[in-house]
Amino acid sequence: MTALNHALNHHQDSSGARPRVAIVGAGIVGIAHAWAAARRGWEVVLLERNRQAQGASIRNFGMVWPIGQEHGELYRTALESRGLWLELARETGLWARPCGSLHLAYRDDELAVFDEFAQMAPAFDYDCRLIPPQEALKMSAAAKPDGLLAALWSPTEVCVDPREIISKTPAWLEKRFGVELRYDTAVEKIDSHGVTTGDGSRILADKVVVAAGTDFRYLYPEQFVDAGFRQCKLQMMRTPVQPHGWTLGPMLAGGLTLRHYEAFAQCPSLSALKARVAAEAPELDKYGIHVMASQNGLGEVVLGDSHEYGDDVTPFDKREIEELMLRELRKMIDLPDWTIQERWHGIYPKAPGLIQFECQPDPNVEVVIASGGCGMTMSFGYANRLWNRWDTTEGRVHAAANGRVESPA
Repeated sequence: MTALNHALNHHQDSSGARPRVAIVGAGIVGIAHAWAAARRGWEVVLLERNRQAQGASIRNFGMVWPIGQEHGELYRTALESRGLWLELARETGLWARPCGSLHLAYRDDELAVFDEFAQMAPAFDYDCRLIPPQEALKMSAAAKPDGLLAALWSPTEVCVDPREIISKTPAWLEKRFGVELRYDTAVEKIDSHGVTTGDGSRILADKVVVAAGTDFRYLYPEQFVDAGFRQCKLQMMRTPVQPHGWTLGPMLAGGLTLRHYEAFAQCPSLSALKARVAAEAPELDKYGIHVMASQNGLGEVVLGDSHEYGDDVTPFDKREIEELMLRELRKMIDLPDWTIQERWHGIYPKAPGLIQFECQPDPNVEVVIASGGCGMTMSFGYANRLWNRWDTTEGRVHAAANGRVESPA
């Protein structure tokens, strides 16, 4: 008997019914929960107000980035997520490249932080090491050799294509597990027994998972305010396919990235680096700029990014931000073709001090929001852990045994 059949049998009652979950939002968090529930034998309805998710889930680097996560439970969850990403790629045939990452050091204070982190790494179970310039240049065709002091190499990072994942994974879930997909379906009301859609249809469910990203503020405005959420806006760019089959190698970051990820907060030299950046280039702090590069399966290079918060978030992108990002990127990488083919911005809800926000506004209703800008990295691991808990405590008893949809009157 397969694990899937065992899970299905485990949850079927004498009538053959299975517990049902309605998941609101088909971005990466919603997809992660749909997969986690379906593989445990739950009947899943995945609802999305657009023809496919259009939010932050398709507007990012596609970086599964364990190296940036704080040591302990967060890092372990990120590694669990990484394993699930590779499993999904094997099962679906979707593109994923476990290429690892290089943080490039061109300043002495950057090297000091990387050295401290590499020395601490074994105690915190990070899989990384400091490597000399020659080794880094062999690994990356893009790393700029002039002035390179060293690099922090980590093999744990995985690159995926967000557009492909968001557009194709739901159809695989439908085919593989029978997940019911409801696109172009706005949810207007959520309660303990299911959801009501914009056309008045009622979808009964034993559990509702709200994975609505920025739309969370419209569904539960009080909880949004109480949690201290702010909008965070990112500006990003993408090049055309690089010529002659050129490849980036590992995904790339630099010293500016040390200011952004909590993993490096423990390094004593970080404060001096932050002070130097603030003195030399306050415009980078003003716009929350740190620069990174990834390359998707088509050969396009994705570049970014910036971080504007709260009242600074507007629909209008700033050319100044793009120029600053390109200025900093050109200091550390060389590309055959720097043409910018596409520009965009993404917006995600940011909660202070939280990588993932969770609350239960009503019985059987779980709100799960990627609130730290790490949705691609953390969502699969978090979903797996939450469903391990929910499946044990709630999966055996379900009120809406038949889970039927009621048509509007």
